[in-house]
Amino acid sequence: MALIDHKHREAAELYLTEDYIQHNPHAATGRKAFVEFFDGFASQAPQANTEIKRSFADGDFVIVHAHLKIDPKSKGIAVVDIFRVEGDKVVEHWDVLQDIPEDPKNENTMF
Repeated sequence: MALIDHKHREAAELYLTEDYIQHNPHAATGRKAFVEFFDGFASQAPQANTEIKRSFADGDFVIVHAHLKIDPKSKGIAVVDIFRVEGDKVVEHWDVLQDIPEDPKNENTMF
């Protein structure tokens, strides 16, 4: 909802706990901080597009492997998000991002 539909405020209200824990060192902890982070992201990258390639659930964890493009012309970034969920709310988040190279050493995709 936040990255695909660009409704990060609604997503935060519906799916994040107030004291949501963020492990990305470039973003602060908390629901309010999430909204502020995505307000800035949306203003800097209004054409950003995310395509979910696969998702997994394991107990209290949901893992999403996605292709993020900041603009339509970019190769993009491979992203893995890990969410810890309690009930129907996200309580904790980790992510790993890797730029997609212009000249990869193999013909395998990152997806």
